Amino acid sequence: MRAVGPWVRVLLGAAVLGLLVRTLGAGPVLDGLATIDGPALLAAVGIGAATTLAAAGRWVVVARGMGLRLGPARAVADYYRALLLNAVLPAGVLGDVHRAFEHGRRARAADSAETGGSGGAGGRAVRAVVLERTAGQAVLIPAAAAVLLVRPDLLTAAARALPSAGAVGPAAAVLLAAVGAAAAWLLRSAGGRRRLRRARVWASEARSAVLTGRRLSAVVLLSLAGLAGHLSLFVVAARAAGADAPVVVLLPPLLLALVAMSVPVGVGGWGPRESAAALGFAAVGLGAATGLSAAVVYGVLALVASLPGVLVLLPLPRPLRRSAEGRPQDRAETDGTAAARPRPVGTPTEDGTAAGRTG
Repeated sequence: MRAVGPWVRVLLGAAVLGLLVRTLGAGPVLDGLATIDGPALLAAVGIGAATTLAAAGRWVVVARGMGLRLGPARAVADYYRALLLNAVLPAGVLGDVHRAFEHGRRARAADSAETGGSGGAGGRAVRAVVLERTAGQAVLIPAAAAVLLVRPDLLTAAARALPSAGAVGPAAAVLLAAVGAAAAWLLRSAGGRRRLRRARVWASEARSAVLTGRRLSAVVLLSLAGLAGHLSLFVVAARAAGADAPVVVLLPPLLLALVAMSVPVGVGGWGPRESAAALGFAAVGLGAATGLSAAVVYGVLALVASLPGVLVLLPLPRPLRRSAEGRPQDRAETDGTAAARPRPVGTPTEDGTAAGRTG
């Protein structure tokens, strides 16, 4: 039964995209694909590299704040692989799941070699990935909310997508009932209370390990840099699709399309992204067909930007693999201690004596 979930999401994404194509025709999709040229592809690779560096840097900050070893080279490689898997697998998050468990496996192995025990490294690695992705959404969603305050006509465009005005009341009632049932389950059931306790533990860990001092500043700045990268790539896609409006006009619908992409439906954001872009572009007077074309171009360019992840799936030579794991002192940076290393015989120690064998 658990395997049904991802494929249901794929079918939902395909249904949304199919309905959009049926409404607007296949022309915008074909036109968008035909406009992709060499400069756009090169821009996708360059912008994708800068965006991935920012996101991987954010992961390094979060992981080290939680006491985990993670070298920058390994973080970039794993992030590229996760982006590629997210782009081609259902639900759009399976690459991050793989990234979390792979990092946890390495962290457990390192802790076992150094201390003889895991020390909960696997669980911390999973939480680090969740917190890292949450940090990105914590920047994106407020930006989109600010756009809605400035451009309320985007909400009006979204309301037009409903079958009729009379559908708003029943939909709101169903949503409130679902929220109420979820709240009652969390407060009254044993499973719900366990999840609440777990959420409080996660929040406390995030405050103490990540959301303090320079780490918080670094996470926010890197998240803003990542958002700027995604928006830049979307602007390239919009330009390729023929949208020559000023960037300040393009940003509101593009932000909403990025928010829609985060919904775990379909593959690689296909479906929700195109719907949001069509509605947003129509709301700002650029035409729903142009929005659909821009979103299609963005989907292709985002896939191209993640293609370096193919190289990560190939086995690395041993020296490169050892270098990518990060230096041994990276662990010392996370807990303020240095790993004890055996000294060669005859090497002077801190007290001026020579190290040697005893007994």
